[in-house]
Amino acid sequence: MTFNNTRKVVAAISTLAICGSLAACGSSNSATDDKNLVFLDGYPQYDENSAWGKVVQKCAPDGYTVERQLQDETMNPLTTAVKEDNAPDIAMIDNPTLPSAVDAGMVVDLEAAGVKTDGFNEGIIDTGKVDGVQYGISYGINTLGLYYKPDILEKAGVDPASITDWDSLNAAIGKVVDAGYKGITFSGIATEEGVFQYLPWFWGAGGDLSKPDSQAAQDARDLLAGWVSKGWAPKSSTTNNQSAAWDVFMSEDYAFAENGSWQAQSAAEKGYEVIAIPSKDGGDSAPVPFGGEFLVLPYHKTANDAKQKAAAEFVNCMTDTNLLEVAESIGYLAPKDDVLEQQLKDQTYLADWAEPASSAQGRTTELGLKYESISSGLSQKLQDALNQK
Repeated sequence: MTFNNTRKVVAAISTLAICGSLAACGSSNSATDDKNLVFLDGYPQYDENSAWGKVVQKCAPDGYTVERQLQDETMNPLTTAVKEDNAPDIAMIDNPTLPSAVDAGMVVDLEAAGVKTDGFNEGIIDTGKVDGVQYGISYGINTLGLYYKPDILEKAGVDPASITDWDSLNAAIGKVVDAGYKGITFSGIATEEGVFQYLPWFWGAGGDLSKPDSQAAQDARDLLAGWVSKGWAPKSSTTNNQSAAWDVFMSEDYAFAENGSWQAQSAAEKGYEVIAIPSKDGGDSAPVPFGGEFLVLPYHKTANDAKQKAAAEFVNCMTDTNLLEVAESIGYLAPKDDVLEQQLKDQTYLADWAEPASSAQGRTTELGLKYESISSGLSQKLQDALNQK
C-alpha cells in the first residue's frame, strides 16, 4: 500500500485525536493520560471523517479516547518509542516486519493480553506468530492479480481465458503491442513493494524462498526484465511503486497490470477485469503473497495493566466485533472466511478475489527473521536485471 502525506487533525475529548508524530503528544503512559489510548496508525490519508477514522473512533473502549499518531511508515517510529519507553498503546506494522519487532523485544504476546485469535484463516493467523506465540493480528489483507482492459484485448484479438501460462501471457502482450497498444505495468522498485510483485513469478516458476538463488529466481527476473527491454513494460517499472504503476495503467493504453486487490473498486468503475497470475508452465495459478498490516501491542517497561486491557479491547473490536466494517473501510479482504463471505456480498467487485484471498501465502511464515535479508537480496538482483546490469 502507498501512503499520502501526513495530515494533523486535533479533536477534543470524546472525538478522534490525531498527532503528527510520536513526540507531538508526549508519553501515552503518564498519569494524566490514563484514559487515552495512543494508536500508531499508518494511514495518514484517512482523516477522522473517513470510514477508517470513524471505525477507529467507534472501537474506543468505554471511558477511553483514541489518539491516532499518523506516520507514513511505522516501524522506525515504533522502534525509537519502545527504546525510550514512550511507546504507543497499539501500533500498526507491515506484516513482514513482525519477526524483527519480536526479535527486538518491541511487542507482547497478544493472547496473554486478552486478544481473541479464533476464526481466522489459518495461513493468515499463523503469519502473526513467532515461535508459536501470537504477536501480530490481521484486520484485513490484500494480494495480487493480473488486471486487464477488455476493450483492448478484444481489439487485439486476445481471449483472456487463453492466458494460462507465461508463454500465453507473452503471446497476448505481443498481440496487444502489435495492435498499437501498450503491454503491461508492474512495480519493480527496490523496496518490499517490488519484491511483493516479484514473488508470484518466482513462486510460479517453482521458487522456494529458502533457495533464493535458484533457477526459478532467474526465470522470474528474466521474464520481468524481458518486458522492460522489449518496451512491453515502461522503463519506470524499476522505480515505480505499486501506486505509480497503477496510475500508468489507468492513464495510458496499457492492456495489463499486475496490481493489488485494493485497486478492485477503481478497476470495476472503469470496466476493467482481473485474472489470476499464471504460473510458468500452467496448471494451477501462481501462488501470491498476502499483504497488509498487523495490529500489535508494544512493550512498555512500566506497563499499565488497565491500559493494556483496554488496548486489547480495542484490537478485539477492530479484528472481531467490527472486522467487516474495518476491512470494507480500506478495501482490504477480511481475514476470516465467514466475514469475507459477507464482504463479497456487500462489495461484489471483489468476487474474483475470494480464491486468492483464501490461498495467499505469508512471506515470513517459514523463514521468520531470515526473510528480510532474503528479500533484500531478491530486490537487488531484480534491480540489476531490470537495469540490465
